[in-house]
Amino acid sequence: MALGTADTRAEQSSPAREPATDQQPSPQAPSEERPISWKQFPSNFAQDQKRLWLFPKSLAQGKHWEPAAAFILGTGALVALDPQDTPYFRRTQTFNGFNRIASSRNTAASMAIVPAALYAFGLAHRDDYMQKTAQLAAEAVLDGEVLNVVMRDISRRLSPRDIPPNGDFSDTWFRRQKGLFYVGSGGFPSGHMFAAVSIAAVFARRYSNHRWVPWVAYGLAGIVGFSRVTATDHFPSDVFAGAVLGYAITRYDVLRHP
Repeated sequence: MALGTADTRAEQSSPAREPATDQQPSPQAPSEERPISWKQFPSNFAQDQKRLWLFPKSLAQGKHWEPAAAFILGTGALVALDPQDTPYFRRTQTFNGFNRIASSRNTAASMAIVPAALYAFGLAHRDDYMQKTAQLAAEAVLDGEVLNVVMRDISRRLSPRDIPPNGDFSDTWFRRQKGLFYVGSGGFPSGHMFAAVSIAAVFARRYSNHRWVPWVAYGLAGIVGFSRVTATDHFPSDVFAGAVLGYAITRYDVLRHP
């Protein structure tokens, strides 16, 4: 009887064993996600845009001051330095080979191919999480593109390549003539960097359990940004602004919790 009582107490004090399962945990729990599908895409995009354009209201309520301060202070400092650092890239031929590889067309094509390939791979392997990651990347890029076009139409900033090598690099704002409204007339901020960081933020956040993914994602985005400076398509401040805005919109709007 004593032995039986001891065995009973041992069973009661031992933690309950979980039933065995073959299912692998997803990188992010489904409960942390809002509904994601192509059918839900227009509704999610509309909600994103509403939150985006009501951002000043969020600031007034004391929210998101950190990314706002980073954008204002960092961009302002780099704008002040643009006339000093940009003429070097305007004159040098050092990066010609790199610029041919990382051209505007090649980087844009790469940013389109990577999410599309991920979606196709997820579709082929019936990986719903992978498909949703690609959909979120598309949503983040589209969200950023709307703001980017508006800001470029307002700023109408010249690109460094529009300025002679020994020209005035400080007088660049509101100088470019307006073009097609859906393209964006100016160079501020960088659309390539906007999209690159948006995609990188989605991948890094969704696959943060793989330590190498954030390094690769943001590293590739950094190469895109550097290529925009060496090719003299953008000032460093344009690239920085695109990076901060792309990350902030993706992190606080597209990847928000429901």
